[in-house]
Amino acid sequence: MTHSIRTDTHTPYLDGDRDWRDTATRYALLPLRIFLGVTFIYAGLDKLTNSAFMKSGGSGSIGDTMRAVRDSSAIPALVDLALKNPVGFGYAIAFGELAVGIGVLAGLFGRLAALGGALISLSLWLTVSWSSTPYYYGNDLAYLMAWLPLVLAGTPYLSLDSMLRARRRQRAAGYR
Repeated sequence: MTHSIRTDTHTPYLDGDRDWRDTATRYALLPLRIFLGVTFIYAGLDKLTNSAFMKSGGSGSIGDTMRAVRDSSAIPALVDLALKNPVGFGYAIAFGELAVGIGVLAGLFGRLAALGGALISLSLWLTVSWSSTPYYYGNDLAYLMAWLPLVLAGTPYLSLDSMLRARRRQRAAGYR
């Protein structure tokens, strides 16, 4: 029995001609970027516009939420730190989510924004959703894993980062 390699399937094109697979590969992270960006913008705005959330006590407040998860979190000291000023912590999370969402959606400092999203998701997983059983019921772990490809790849297409990179290349070419 002989084995052969099919050459009529996907092959890289040296002349720059791309087929649909190359295009799909290039933009594969775009749906994830849009989903995470919109979700984090929505989450930040939701926190900022919810008058019950931005209080140190009361039903639905950041303070009561943090007190409720303190003993079941992986890092109670992190919750204690947040409880020193729960309203300030709530604003920090809300503005952090807005900055991350806008940064990833616009593609400005994409890797840094994605790292911020991963750190927010990690902190929420280790505190608020740590006690979710089974673990996959807690969505913060899934968000953390979703941020990692964007931390690694950044926002190379349809982004302000790519536009700025192209502008720098043009300027560098003009000085040669």
